Amino acid sequence: MGTTGYTYEERLGTDRILPLVFRMAMPSVAAQIVNLLYNLVDRIYIGHIPVIGTDALAGIGVTGAIIILISSFSSIVGGGGAPLAAIALGHGDRDRAGKILGNGFVLLLTFTVITTTLVYAFMEPLLLFTGASANTLGYASDYLSIYLAGTIFVETSVGLNTFISTQGRPAIAMYSVLIGAVLNIGLDPLFIFTFGMGVKGAALATIISQACSAAWIVGFLSSKKASLRLETRYMRIDWKVVGSILALGISPFIMASTESLVGFVLNSSLEHYGDIYVSALAIMQGAMLVVSVPLTGFAQGFVPIVSYNYGHGNNDRVKECFKVVLATMFTFNFVVILFFMLFPSVVASAFTDDAALISVVSRFMPIFLMGMTIFGLQRTCQNMFVALGQAPVSVFIALLRKVILLIPLALLLPSFFGVDGVYLAEGVSDATAAILCTAIFIYKFPRILKKNS
Repeated sequence: MGTTGYTYEERLGTDRILPLVFRMAMPSVAAQIVNLLYNLVDRIYIGHIPVIGTDALAGIGVTGAIIILISSFSSIVGGGGAPLAAIALGHGDRDRAGKILGNGFVLLLTFTVITTTLVYAFMEPLLLFTGASANTLGYASDYLSIYLAGTIFVETSVGLNTFISTQGRPAIAMYSVLIGAVLNIGLDPLFIFTFGMGVKGAALATIISQACSAAWIVGFLSSKKASLRLETRYMRIDWKVVGSILALGISPFIMASTESLVGFVLNSSLEHYGDIYVSALAIMQGAMLVVSVPLTGFAQGFVPIVSYNYGHGNNDRVKECFKVVLATMFTFNFVVILFFMLFPSVVASAFTDDAALISVVSRFMPIFLMGMTIFGLQRTCQNMFVALGQAPVSVFIALLRKVILLIPLALLLPSFFGVDGVYLAEGVSDATAAILCTAIFIYKFPRILKKNS
């Protein structure tokens, strides 16, 4: 295997923290921003289809909840397995790291079979449950039926890419996303407009692009260039390894999948007020992605550093990394959300030419996003818990924002405030969760480090 691969990993424990964090994080941020275009480009192109654009956008909006649920299973492996592999590498246990990667790959294949089968079997009831109407159901079905054929590519590319960053190779991880996203941006207008395929063309462009990303990732992890390789000898199921991946991975899974659950609740609540409110939610959730996706990329960059140094017993580097990450994530989150709240019509205009829809978005976006102003606190603390292998507290915090707070509020507040209450629920739950999560972290973090030393 040589020493080259080891050198990349050892840098996580030796290089200066500030430049190391940004060197690791920026390729992941770039990759996630480009990956965001998978979602946004589809919505932007579809929203501008003549005559049917607004209804088609609402149709894609309701599929979003199901697509998030499917892809969130990859977070179990990518968000749970990769930090455990990094901790194992920090301990010098390469055999365990290899087993985590191999067993994680088998889990991804299993998740693909289960999710695809179930969604195909119950597609129409699921879409109606998520808020599809008679006007939007056809567009939603057209998009989702094609998208499901590429589930294996989505699971593989999202679930395994973090294992490349874990090896100290964030640029390689970035290329995998760039390949797919650039293809998607080019194929979308070709299939949607030139070939006249509409929403079916958008779905086809996405799965072709994801297939190319998945091929790049598996190719690298199977090559001699990887220091932690995807090998068949490690794919034999080890239930202790699978158990540890599931225990830590359940937190990132809940973080991702509850976005889907919230989509079910919010879309079905808004459907009573009209399709235009569902379309407005699709735009505002797209705007939230502009903030949350780069922060996810930044987390993918810093988590391997924290996990490696925690496994190596170097608490000072863990604390230094936390300070850098907190300052960066909070500032970025606050500035961008504030811009969206002050200029909502500018954001809405990127997605649609419909004056009525722009007006609805302009009215509700400040309410919808107000709690997100301080959400950088939660993103930092929650990802630190995952990086430190703290499964139980990670699960609780993942449940707190969406399941414990947002869903009850989304069902309760409309009784008092009408349609305003649906959007208000997001703002209240985001702010409350950020404050509680930060308080828990302030209490737990010193005790975790003390136990580690």
